Amino acid sequence: MAANEITAQEFTISRTFNAPRDIVWRAWTEREALAKWWGPKGCVIEVEELDVRAGGTFHYSMEMQEGCKWWGVFHYEDVVKPERIVFVNSFSDEAGDIARAPFSESWPREIRNVVTFHDEGGKTRIELRGRPIRATAEECAFFEGMFGSMQQGFGGTFDQLDDYLATQK
Repeated sequence: MAANEITAQEFTISRTFNAPRDIVWRAWTEREALAKWWGPKGCVIEVEELDVRAGGTFHYSMEMQEGCKWWGVFHYEDVVKPERIVFVNSFSDEAGDIARAPFSESWPREIRNVVTFHDEGGKTRIELRGRPIRATAEECAFFEGMFGSMQQGFGGTFDQLDDYLATQK
């Protein structure tokens, strides 16, 4: 880390799913699965590109209930099947170029996420840890101020993953 680099506190959320790790892993790495559970509750996901490997990309759109369309992109940095996925997540434009969040100019442009998959005897515990990179002090403060909303948002997303996994047994 450079001497003048600003860092934010890390956001962490964890959930245990009643499904084996290989099924949960596939839910995070297969196009059809991601389209069924990723994103905020009530939105429709369209997967434009999915290449789950170091250097690969997940580019998608989210059609929100209000009718607007938001774009997002993951740039995968490390993928260790079935243990860990590391990616930088950003809002994007339709072409997949990083863009500002549609809801705030203060949201960080890039967030590095580490998702770990823990085998717990037929169940799987996922831990997601995220922190902004290359962010300003204002962006870091805004990110930290959104932890409660992020817990709710990821909670809803993980509810959808739970529902999806129940169909995969």
